[in-house]
Amino acid sequence: MYWLQLLLGTGVSLFFLAVVFIPMEKAFPAKPGQKIFRPQWLLDLCYFLGQYLLWNGLVLWALNYVEQWLQGILPGTLRATVARQPIWLQSIEILLLSDLAIYWGHRLQHRVEFLWRFHKVHHSAEHMDWLAAHREHPLDSIYTVGLINLPAMLLGFNLSSLAAIVAFRGIWAIYIHSNVRLPLGPLKYLIGSPEMHHWHHDVERDRGNYANLSPLMDLLFGTHYCPPHEPEQFGIKEKLPADYVGQLLQPLLPSAPPKTTDNQPDTSLANS
Repeated sequence: MYWLQLLLGTGVSLFFLAVVFIPMEKAFPAKPGQKIFRPQWLLDLCYFLGQYLLWNGLVLWALNYVEQWLQGILPGTLRATVARQPIWLQSIEILLLSDLAIYWGHRLQHRVEFLWRFHKVHHSAEHMDWLAAHREHPLDSIYTVGLINLPAMLLGFNLSSLAAIVAFRGIWAIYIHSNVRLPLGPLKYLIGSPEMHHWHHDVERDRGNYANLSPLMDLLFGTHYCPPHEPEQFGIKEKLPADYVGQLLQPLLPSAPPKTTDNQPDTSLANS
């Protein structure tokens, strides 16, 4: 029964997202002419199915474990005071604190090689659309979702009352990856958009735009980058296996030692 419900929920989610985003991508394309079944769509479908059928449970288990550990760090009176605040005030606080946490955590993913080896799976997508948003290594998902929820778990925000914000974050994360270009005008400095996040997925690894929901953190810390056109190329410069299982396994394997060149022969034995 559990697996039947899980399969049904996954199918409904896939259908809902396709019905919402495919017409939007056709009506307002960031890159006109991109096909629904573009290259690597089947790989990204594997990521979607893996996320919904397998890895979401792992992520939730990890979050529950971390939350239990974090509950004892701050005094219970402080957590209770936070939870008693008006919902509108909690909403503002959680949005700002979550974006601050994910901004620096995301920036580290691009700077620290150990974190990048998992995060680059997400950046390996060479075409941006709603399905590519789901290309994510499960360990990278634990890291990212953990950072987004860290302020709430640590300070005791009333997450049941903030469910709408949680749902909005999830949909918006898919939207900013979609093949859509709907310029927001001055609002682009308050809320993220595909035109900004697509530049984050430029083939250059440190292009910027690390914030999750609002570009305010990027503007504040000098990493905002959004020219008025689409990047020429998405993806990464490193090589990854072309298949789903290979991409999941490669970050777990030891890195190969750098190869010596003809101009710089390996003299380790001669010097020993």
